[in-house]
Formats: sequence, structure tokens, C-alpha cells
Amino acid sequence: MVFSSTLFLLYFFPIFFLLYFTIPTRFKNAFLLIASILFFSWGAPVFIGVVLFSIIVDYFLVQQISTAVAKKRMLFLFLSVFFNIALLAYFKYANFFVENVNSLVSNWGANGIVGWKDVVLPIGISFFTFKKISYTVDVYRNTHSPFKSIVNYALFILLFPELVAGPIVRYNEIADQIIDRREKETIDNRLLGLFRFIIGLSKKVLIANVLGTEVDKIFDSNILELSTPIAWLGILAYTFQIYFDFSGYSDMAIGLAKMMGFTFPENFDNPYTAQSITEFWRKWHITLGNWMRDYLYIPLGGNKEGKIRMFFNLFVVFLLSGFWHGASWNFIIWGCFHGLFLIADRLFLLKFYAAIGTLPSILITFFIVMMGWVFFRADDLQDARDYFYKLFCFDFSTTRFIYLNDFFAVLTLAILFSFTSVFTAIKRFQDSFLFNTYTNSKTMIIGFLCVALLILSISGILGGGFNPFIYYRF
Repeated sequence: MVFSSTLFLLYFFPIFFLLYFTIPTRFKNAFLLIASILFFSWGAPVFIGVVLFSIIVDYFLVQQISTAVAKKRMLFLFLSVFFNIALLAYFKYANFFVENVNSLVSNWGANGIVGWKDVVLPIGISFFTFKKISYTVDVYRNTHSPFKSIVNYALFILLFPELVAGPIVRYNEIADQIIDRREKETIDNRLLGLFRFIIGLSKKVLIANVLGTEVDKIFDSNILELSTPIAWLGILAYTFQIYFDFSGYSDMAIGLAKMMGFTFPENFDNPYTAQSITEFWRKWHITLGNWMRDYLYIPLGGNKEGKIRMFFNLFVVFLLSGFWHGASWNFIIWGCFHGLFLIADRLFLLKFYAAIGTLPSILITFFIVMMGWVFFRADDLQDARDYFYKLFCFDFSTTRFIYLNDFFAVLTLAILFSFTSVFTAIKRFQDSFLFNTYTNSKTMIIGFLCVALLILSISGILGGGFNPFIYYRF
């Protein structure tokens, strides 16, 4: 089920919250779990049994971690992590490895040696795998005690606002809220959450969807027939499409959770105003970066074992980050691309950026990020190579494209919304809009604005055919 669909907005959303706000507190977690299972099953009914089975296995393995002696704790930690990685590897990466083995063998003049039926990818498997590992590791580290109820654990994994595309909420961040969040189930939080949800919906429907329609036209055409200006327009539009698509989903998830009394971590902080790739990863998909740091980079040794080891750790983390995003060489290269620039930052780029000032640093970083998105959006390495060629071959021949009437206006708004926060006054206003409690007059003004945005968004959904979330496939 997609947040930006009439099924969710006109049926699931109002029915769920009408019941959630009226049932007794002691039944809310059970009701929320049932609703989350229904939400997941609607999009992937075949896999709900697999997910529930994995939750049951993990719950009992982690219970053993909390009670066993030292050596057995390590054994149960290994079993839990191995079990989750094995599931992820099978469903997400088996096709990739079989295809590459067969391709390698074919290059030697033989037929593919592995017969294989493609495995279908369960929605959101990458996200709930990370959540399960955080639960296991946090209990092992004694960061937080395990849940006493399997219902609460299942709810932590399947909580529908962030089930399929994040933000990645770690166990220690939300455990106490699952057990008791009555203090935060207030009228103010319900209003703030609703406003945040509508803002996210507007970013998705009114900006990302409009840009995405044109991006698909450009990338799905014969790339070698594109002119250089059209190629640049395509990757520029995709750069803003993916930001408003993913940050819009995060806003909706944070807003829905807030309406229920949960506080989710922020996932984006104006990433295109970053002055280095290092800063970009503190502002883009923040919860993934934090997860990678705490559960992978630091266990590998972090920066405590010398520069060479630090560079190696950074590269490995971002190689794996790229592979996490998708079972494709494009994503692996995208991860390595960012890893190399993070190393370059530490070698010399940060000093260079400090010398040239804020605006040039932002523009250079934005250009680097945009080049990385070519690997992310292209279907395969050949398409990525062809696209880079068209970007820099200075082909100014005419390529005919019929754009939506509002495409260029929306692209302009996307650029303005992405960069104006570099000004302190605008950033302060943005933060007060998202995070501060509203006065009565401010609530009325924002309420009218959000009603207008909601009407426009629903109209856009009813009138348009393009509506997927980019990160659903991860």
C-alpha cells in the first residue's frame, strides 16, 4: 500500500485513526500490529508468512541472548545476525549472484551452470532487516533490555509508517515508546503530525511525481539519441525527484508516527546545501548513515587504527551501502564513488573547500552528488556509460520532448526549496515550521495551507498515473 494513493488516503488513513484514537490504551499496540500486518499484506501477501516466521525466530533467539552466559550470548548473537543476513541475501541478492556466475561461465564459452528461477523481492526487506539487527545488537550490548512481549517486538519490526522505506528506527530509540507513549498522545502532536504528513505528501505528489514523469521519458528513451542539454535536464530533474520522493516519504512516516505518539528520528536536513560529501552524508538518509556508523564502521575499527585502516573502513562501509541499495553493479559503483570522495575529503578536499568558501563548495558537492545519481538511475552500467557520454559530448542537436505544462515551474520550485535554507533566516523559519509548537493563529494559517495542499495532492493523484516510491524497491 502506498501512502500517496487514494486507497490509503481515503480509506486506510481515516478508518485507522478513527479506531486508534477511540480504543482503550491497552489494546492500541495489538490494533496497530494488526493494521501494520494488513498494510504489509496488501502489497505483498505472499511474504507475510516469511516475515512473521522470521520475527518469531528472532524473538526467541534474542531472548536467549539476554539470559545466556558470555559464550552462549555470542553464539545466539551470531545465529540471529546470520539468520537475518541469510534471508536478505537469498531474497535480494540470489538473482544477482546467479546471473553473474552464469555470465562469467558464459564468457569462458560454456553455458550457464546454475539453473535458477528468479526470486521475488519482499517489500521493505532491507529496512526491516536493519531494524532486526539493531534489536539483536542493542540487546547484546546491554543498550536496552529485550521486549517481554512478542507483540511489542513484532510491532517494532512491522510498524507501518516506516515499514517499507524508513527512516530506519533503531531499537534503543523507540523501545520505551512502544511500551508506553501516553504522554505524547496529545492534540498538539496529532496536529503537528498531520501537518507533517501533508507536507510530505505534497513533496511527493506535487514535486517528485511531476519531475519523475519527465525523468522516465528521458531515461527510457534511446540515450545515445539524447542531446547534451536534454541529458543534463534529465539528471538535474532526477536529482530533485529522488530527494523530494524520499524525503517526502520520510516526512509522511514521521508525521503518521507523531499522530500516534511516536517520535521518529529525522532523515534529511537540506542535503543539497552540503559543502562536502562528508557533510552530505550527515544530511542525506541520516538514519542509514548513523546505522552504518554504529553497527558497521565502528565495529570495523572506525578511525582508531590509523589513516590507512580508516580509509579502508570508509570504503568498505560505502561499498556495502551501495550493495544494500540494490543488487546491481550500478549501486556498488555508486557506493564506491561516494566512498572514494569521503576518503578524498579527508586527504585534501576539506582543506580545499575551506579555502574556496561556502557557495563554490556547495556547487562542487552538488555536482559530485548529481554525477553519482547517474549510476543510481541508469538501468545498467552500459546505460550509465552512455549517459555520461551524452552529458559531456557537447551534442547540441535537437531532441524533441513534450514536457508537462508545469514541469519547469516545479523544477524551479524544487531548486528553490532545496537551496534557500542555506540562508540562516530561512533555515530558522523552516525549523520553526517543522519542530516548534504552534500558536492558535499559526495553527489556523498552517491548517488552511495544509488543507489546500491536501486537496491539490489528491487531485494530482486522481489525475496522474505516475506514483511509485523510489525507495520501495530497496
